[in-house]
Amino acid sequence: MSPELCWAGIRELGALFRRRALSPVDYVSEILGRIGAIDERLHAYVTVSTERALADARVAEAAFLRGGAGPLTGIPMAYKDLYATQAIRTAAGSALLADWVPDFDSTCVARLRQAGTVMVGKSTTYEFAFGIQFAGHHFQPARNPWNLEHIPGGSSSGSGAALAAGLCVGALGSDTGGSIRGPAAFCGVVGLKPTYGRVSRAGVVPLSWSLDHTGPMARSVEDCAFLLQAIAGHDPADPSSAREPVPDYLASLEGGVRGLRIGVLGDYFSELVDCETAAAFERAIAEFVRQGAAARRVVIPSMRATPSFMVILLAEAFAYHERDLRAHPERYGEVLREKLMAGGLFRADEYVQAQRLRARIRADTARALQDVDVLVSPTVLGTAPALEAVLDPDYPFAKSNMAPFNLSGSPALAVPVGFAANGLPLSLQIAGRPFDEAAVLRVGHAYQRVTDWHLRRPSVGS
Repeated sequence: MSPELCWAGIRELGALFRRRALSPVDYVSEILGRIGAIDERLHAYVTVSTERALADARVAEAAFLRGGAGPLTGIPMAYKDLYATQAIRTAAGSALLADWVPDFDSTCVARLRQAGTVMVGKSTTYEFAFGIQFAGHHFQPARNPWNLEHIPGGSSSGSGAALAAGLCVGALGSDTGGSIRGPAAFCGVVGLKPTYGRVSRAGVVPLSWSLDHTGPMARSVEDCAFLLQAIAGHDPADPSSAREPVPDYLASLEGGVRGLRIGVLGDYFSELVDCETAAAFERAIAEFVRQGAAARRVVIPSMRATPSFMVILLAEAFAYHERDLRAHPERYGEVLREKLMAGGLFRADEYVQAQRLRARIRADTARALQDVDVLVSPTVLGTAPALEAVLDPDYPFAKSNMAPFNLSGSPALAVPVGFAANGLPLSLQIAGRPFDEAAVLRVGHAYQRVTDWHLRRPSVGS
């Protein structure tokens, strides 16, 4: 097998499998070999499910032989270690769940398994998916393949690192305040936070019930569209699951941006962004205009109410963890334990006021999207920080360009748009109307058709 095939996309691999130019079993064996050779430096995986991967690959190969294979058959997947996986440990990055072996698959895992994918392992997540890496983490923190001294983002850190290093083809993450888009941005891959309710969260360890989203990560927008197609749709097991019909995401992918109205977010979204990120963002806007889109500046003043995000997150996280915090405080990292306990200090009126501010943000975002088709901003404020810096217990939570779209529930996509002078990736965020993931994916794909940032490879894994 050509070493370059570890970077192949879903469409290319499917074509090779169908004409029997490549065996799913051989391909998955090669991916497992790469994980064995590379991951001791990256720590992208907390568990490598070798036996299940090979069993899934044999099932996929049989499907191709009998002519019953779908577009995702044989595709190697990594699952953030919040997703329950039958007979495979699901630790949520924690000491508390370090020995939990579920007897069921989460809905997303079950749907992708039904679609014929291959589970190669559980990707590293920060403890209970809370923000950034803290000192005292139970498991080794994942590293950024572009520079091992830097973080891959939080909290879907392993999923981002594994994709960037060619250790899987697709991955699932979860996003409470940017935990899909942040790792996608820092690792130079693509991550989609779908609309709240579009993708089931059943069987996924929660952080904040009203902010959590589940979604796909991949190296291309097209591959994210393939994955979303398989996991989107109503699930009775998730009380927040929407009944909105699921469109054909691949069918609208090639529509281009000619005639679309691009809302360029300013004010809150441009503050504190470093110069290289801002320049890459402006170049991306110019590319959309060159392709025939109309760009206009948009300001949503209520976005400055995003401190309400932390009130909601901490209060809901405390509510979920309260019993275990009291019964087993020693099983939580010290920094995380303090942050979770702080969530119990919020009063009911403070939580209600935060939700009222959130409703205003949602309404103002919907109003802005009446005049434009998508909203764009830098995904993050700069490149990935150094691991040593974020291990400091006093490391500050920076202002986030991602959390506003968790508050609004809007779909939001992170797409690579260049590299800084330090060699680390830069990223663009594209947000859209509720349940209009198709438009968000269409805009991202239009950009990737004429750029090659998503095709660049880090030194680790190349």
